[in-house]
Amino acid sequence: MNTSSSSTHQHSLEVEIQPLNPHEEHHQAHKQQQIRVCATEEVSLLIKIFALVFLLVLATSVLTSSAGEKLWTWSLTTHEEPVMTYQPPTELMHNMSDGELFRVALDVSRMNRLHYKMTPKIAFLFLTRGPLPLSPLWEKYFEGYDGLYSIYIHTHPAYRPQNSSSSVFYKRQIPSKVLSWGSMSMVDGERRLLANALLDLSNERFILLSESCIPLFNMSFTYHYLMNSRYNFVDDFDNPAPDARGRYNPKLAPEINVTEWRKGAQWFEMSRRVAVIVVNETKYYAKFSQLQHEMILQDEHYIPTVLYLVAPRLIAYRTLTWARWIGGSHPVTFGKDDVSDTLLREINEETNCTYNDRPSTTCYLFARKFAPSALEALLKLAPTSFGFGL
Repeated sequence: MNTSSSSTHQHSLEVEIQPLNPHEEHHQAHKQQQIRVCATEEVSLLIKIFALVFLLVLATSVLTSSAGEKLWTWSLTTHEEPVMTYQPPTELMHNMSDGELFRVALDVSRMNRLHYKMTPKIAFLFLTRGPLPLSPLWEKYFEGYDGLYSIYIHTHPAYRPQNSSSSVFYKRQIPSKVLSWGSMSMVDGERRLLANALLDLSNERFILLSESCIPLFNMSFTYHYLMNSRYNFVDDFDNPAPDARGRYNPKLAPEINVTEWRKGAQWFEMSRRVAVIVVNETKYYAKFSQLQHEMILQDEHYIPTVLYLVAPRLIAYRTLTWARWIGGSHPVTFGKDDVSDTLLREINEETNCTYNDRPSTTCYLFARKFAPSALEALLKLAPTSFGFGL
């Protein structure tokens, strides 16, 4: 019994390991070849699909522009992935609405600046009624610093500047709208300036100025002061006085409570990161706009309140633009008889602040309010008091 069982088991094993006959072997080889052919065809099909999708993305990226402005293009290099190269607008005038402008500005800001070799610049944003009577002083201020700054001017839309082609202000006017002092239209003008400046990816810091502002230091000092700062210089404070908390409208709640209500001078300086926040913000803007006819001087409250709520750790809670207040709705205006080396020196000597969390006596880089009649005196003092214009 054992011998027979063993013999039977051995026979069964021999049967299991018998090789395929020639016909079956040929059939199996043919089947494997079909599998290889199918795999090759599938890979080829996937490659074709990928290439088609890539070409569609490429065409869309190249052809897409906003209101005729081509802000970036694609270029191909052999055996490398596609590289996106950025080109800032060559003309500041365009036909975009504010909504379109803000969307394009945000699209540009999403681009990774580390991919491009560019020197960071300061964007000087002039919010004016019309001409810049102190422009000769600013011309001397900017002289020799090409590539470190850019200029944007928001004026009354009917104003036509008469700057020569050699001026730093030549063709620097942006599409503008009528502004009303103390209203939300002033906020709109500020956001419009920021958005136009954001279209240039190299703009890193943004300073808001008026036609009556002057610089207190040379461009080199200003550049390093701003580029090395960890904070944004936005005047932002709480005050129980009638001209601060007294302006709070209870209808702002629940979005904004009275304890979150802030006030500050509108003359800000901010980084690109914070500029994007201001341009992109809609929640509080909608509330301010809804109540604009029931509130006053929204331009002194909107940006300070918004940044206190959404970016409290990014601001220095002070402005870089000095003004002398002795009561009333407007600061003191300085004419030709008021300008002196003593006045300009005392602006920073009489103040204390912090810079990058350290005590500092350099608290203001700009000052206002200077009348056109002060220009000649300012030009004479510029070499000794400001360090430029020799």
